[in-house]
Amino acid sequence: MRYLVTATLKPGKENELLHAIQTKTLGLGSIAGTEYLRNMAEARLLNNNTTRWVEVCFCPTPLEEEIPYWEEYFELTDIKNAHAPSKCLDLNGEQPWACINCDCTIKLENHLEQQGDSFLEQLKINNQE
Repeated sequence: MRYLVTATLKPGKENELLHAIQTKTLGLGSIAGTEYLRNMAEARLLNNNTTRWVEVCFCPTPLEEEIPYWEEYFELTDIKNAHAPSKCLDLNGEQPWACINCDCTIKLENHLEQQGDSFLEQLKINNQE
């Protein structure tokens, strides 16, 4: 499944998160592997100081595996399906693990790319100040 995640970076966690991204230790130990790094590379920082990204997750409960890793740095404010579950090839059993290479959220991801600023670039800029 693909989820649209909305979160707010916890105060004082900027340096720690940037270090975890740069050293590729963000999500270390999670079955989700490098998904965390991909999420942060594609995340958008919106004008209201929230961060949004589309995340792939195969847990029976949305982001069940990922939440503890994210909550170290973020207040998660919203997690919702990013696509129509009825069309999900993984969920309907037609193609297990289909979400890995699926393009069902490409329109949403293209729309997000036009909103706000790159979260990662802003994180780098703010850590230089």
